[in-house]
Amino acid sequence: MSGAAVSLFGMWAQRIAVGWLTWELTNSELWLGLIAFADLFPTVVITPIAGAIADRTNRLWMARISQFLAGCQAFVLAWMAFNGHLSEAEDVWWLLALSLFLGVVMAFATAARLSMVPLLMKPEFVPSAVANDAVIFNSARVVGPMLAAWIIATWDTGTAFLINGCVFMVFVVCLMIVRLIRDESQKSRGGNVISQTVDGVCAAAQHPGIGPLLLVLSAVAVGVKSFFDLLPAVADEIFGAGVDGFAQLAASGGAGAVGCAVWLAVRGRLEGLTALTLVSMVIGGLGLFVMCLSNYLWLGLMGAFFAGAAVTLSGTGTQTLMQNAVEGHLRGRVMAIYGMLHRGGPALGALAMGAAAEIVGAKYAIIGVCVIVCLPVLTWSWPKREKMAKTLEMTR
Repeated sequence: MSGAAVSLFGMWAQRIAVGWLTWELTNSELWLGLIAFADLFPTVVITPIAGAIADRTNRLWMARISQFLAGCQAFVLAWMAFNGHLSEAEDVWWLLALSLFLGVVMAFATAARLSMVPLLMKPEFVPSAVANDAVIFNSARVVGPMLAAWIIATWDTGTAFLINGCVFMVFVVCLMIVRLIRDESQKSRGGNVISQTVDGVCAAAQHPGIGPLLLVLSAVAVGVKSFFDLLPAVADEIFGAGVDGFAQLAASGGAGAVGCAVWLAVRGRLEGLTALTLVSMVIGGLGLFVMCLSNYLWLGLMGAFFAGAAVTLSGTGTQTLMQNAVEGHLRGRVMAIYGMLHRGGPALGALAMGAAAEIVGAKYAIIGVCVIVCLPVLTWSWPKREKMAKTLEMTR
């Protein structure tokens, strides 16, 4: 957790720097969506296979190698920025290629990390541990954008990339110290990776609680979480606030996420968590509506706060319930699907919002995609909440 805390601050600083650099080079909402798509979409294609590999191999070493490669990507970005290779409009293609590389690496990192969490502690501590991890992640979402804005204003984007590369290496050192208290991979050895991947997908889809829960997670990821990737356009087009407004909106969303994560960590129990996770769609939709309601930045900050809280409620609630319900030998594959949807969903949403924003503007694109995606899923899933809870909240 200490290593993750350090690396996540750098990662968020880099994400803000990449987003702002893309906006400076292109002034295009579509390109913002494409960069987010390149970063996140490989998760959709690769993470399920990475989950099968995590079930067959040492999850800890898988995490170590993937984090090391992510740090190398940041160093390459820094070198290119310092040498003037990210200064022209056509250089945005390099950002696209390197974002795609990072997306592939993080697909393996996500599968390893999610399947490794319950192997670090006794089962009764997992709900609070997952929520505490969300506190760290979203604290970085608050501080990272402000740190990025200060670094960009004081130095440049290359410095943000360099700092991120260094802190990734700190995380690798921390991972070298970690030891797992048990091994779940033995049961998964044998057979081929593709057949085991298919088995994991079928097990998740057929589960009476996990299957519907993954659909809810997808709706929030596509319809709510993806708005973060359009914040540079929102800050400029709706509020006329520039990079400072961009950082404030991102930090406000992170503050809402942190507040929700702290509440979940203090709550620390499974009972009632299924219904709360479904309610996240309502909270997120209302937050985006308030954010896009007017040109007043304070309303935008309030809406971003609730949208950020909704993303954490959905993501943390889903992960906690799935970790409780899934069988150990399937954990890597099933949790990889969670990671695939949680990271890959926003890529699809950002691409859809970015394309729509080119036609109708960012304000209507964000609200429209959210309503189209979330409302049908909420209508379908809410009557099923009690049946889902019986299988997801049971004591194992």
